[in-house]
Amino acid sequence: MYGNTHSTKGADVEKKWVVIDAKGLVVGRLATIVAMRLRGKHKPSFTPHVDDGDNIIIVNADKVVLTGRKVDQKMYYHHTGFIGGIKERSAKFILEGKYPERIVEKAVERMLPRGPLGRQQLSNLRVYKGPDHPHAAQNPVALDVAVLNRKNSRSA
Repeated sequence: MYGNTHSTKGADVEKKWVVIDAKGLVVGRLATIVAMRLRGKHKPSFTPHVDDGDNIIIVNADKVVLTGRKVDQKMYYHHTGFIGGIKERSAKFILEGKYPERIVEKAVERMLPRGPLGRQQLSNLRVYKGPDHPHAAQNPVALDVAVLNRKNSRSA
């Protein structure tokens, strides 16, 4: 007759650990690759309602690149909760600030689905601003995003 559709169960998922060096990578292009891997869409066993993506570690997040004039013009907004309490920060302000890794975190977060599954998948992402990370015991495999497409990397 017809073949059966494969549906991965939560217990059958094998998560790998992947480390990505973000030095010189374009933020949006990095975020699309990371979001796809967090969801598990790179695997033939992808199932939309199961968290079967990988655990991803991003290092050197403070050395990411924004194309064009986005460094000065791109604004990140948040609201304090009070009337007229909208605040804005430029990408340059955040990159030069105390937590430059938030640029990458926000880019990936906004590419994942909203809801409980998206939040769980986002918890599998670890972003560090320097070259060091505390996950050496997991033996992460390095993924070179720059060689996937020549547009993925840019000199600062």
